[in-house]
Amino acid sequence: MKTNTNTQLLVYTDVQNLRVTYAFKHICTTILGLEIAFTSVIEEFIAFQGMKLSYGKKRLGKQLFIQQGGLLWEHGINPIDVFVFPWEETKCFYKTSEDSDLPFDIFSASFYLLSRYEEYTPHVKDSVGRFPVEESLAYKHKFLRQPVIDIWANKFKKILQQKYPNKKFPEPQLKNINILTVHEAYKYKKKGIVRNVGAGFRDIVKLQFYQVLERLQVISFIKDDPYDIYKEFVQFSKKEKIAWNYMFQLSDYSIYNKNISYHKINYRTLIKSLGDYGVLGLLPGYEALGDITVLKKEKQRWEHIVNRPLQRLLIINYGLNLPNYYNNCEKLELTQDYSMFYPEHIGFRAGTSFPFFFYDISMESISPLRIFPMLFSSMSFENLTFFEVKKTLMNIKEQMKKNGGNFGLVFANKDFEHAENRQKYLSLIHALNQ
Repeated sequence: MKTNTNTQLLVYTDVQNLRVTYAFKHICTTILGLEIAFTSVIEEFIAFQGMKLSYGKKRLGKQLFIQQGGLLWEHGINPIDVFVFPWEETKCFYKTSEDSDLPFDIFSASFYLLSRYEEYTPHVKDSVGRFPVEESLAYKHKFLRQPVIDIWANKFKKILQQKYPNKKFPEPQLKNINILTVHEAYKYKKKGIVRNVGAGFRDIVKLQFYQVLERLQVISFIKDDPYDIYKEFVQFSKKEKIAWNYMFQLSDYSIYNKNISYHKINYRTLIKSLGDYGVLGLLPGYEALGDITVLKKEKQRWEHIVNRPLQRLLIINYGLNLPNYYNNCEKLELTQDYSMFYPEHIGFRAGTSFPFFFYDISMESISPLRIFPMLFSSMSFENLTFFEVKKTLMNIKEQMKKNGGNFGLVFANKDFEHAENRQKYLSLIHALNQ
């Protein structure tokens, strides 16, 4: 491979394959903003006058060197005994010898997390088919709340700057991604007499008399529907200049989907109206996760309502079903997914806050589908108090300013059902978007 002195970073490696390209591009290009090229010709590497790095088993002269840990030169899934050890304020794995300029293989470790290698290995799924957070390396070794790949990348940058002090790197940029999910547009209204009567009797049997009264007040137009927070929400967001992605579910009615029908004019009007104030996306239903025919049908419904190609999807209540779900997204030419997080736990499921392309280990292929990791969903309030959530998120954001990336938050319309919670959550959103 030919290169020249205009190339910002030249990497020498004996093996050039998709895994190597994938890991290096996320670290060097996506996070650090470097252009990279690869060579396996020693003479070309030595003659190159710009920034350069060797990646292999042994060091080449006095050039920067990271010893490879082996994962990027393998194929498929193999049993791995991962040893995690502390490194300054963070954790790492794939330990290298003292000859390496980093104490671990940053590229193998990053590939392990980005590809979700551990989710391909045998594990017991939770009650709704998800990979349990307790099975993850990050949870077990207490680095879930750190975007470790981003931290590693910036430590790697410091080593490059020491060797090449004249090299200018882009300043880290921290961006907010805010998502509001709408699984049920309304709690009571627009659901029809039969559904409301049936649900009312169920509330009586369960002695939930407050809901019986509330339901009667809503369907009698005495009280606003608790989930109908959209006007106030839009006004707040406009005042605070906070941008949102609005995700809607368009599944058929089932035990998994209690939303009003996508046929209803009111629901379509709601979707279109929120599209005037933010970016729209789809919440695939349970049946769509493993059936491309159902996913395609929901995609077509969305595009018929919105009148533009669907790009953004998010799954929050069910398992991702890797790699099938992402492969189905690729077949349907969907380009952005926002499902990479643990709904009940704050943290970085893939070890990074930067978007990355899906790597299918079973096929050893890179998908054009970009995954946007999220940090937090309001389901975390099931395990943490409001104070704990706010303190944790504010601390994480302060640390992320050093490395840049995306600060991803997921809320639901039903979070704002009660007035006391509404003000607390809006104040939290305000604080986290400053």
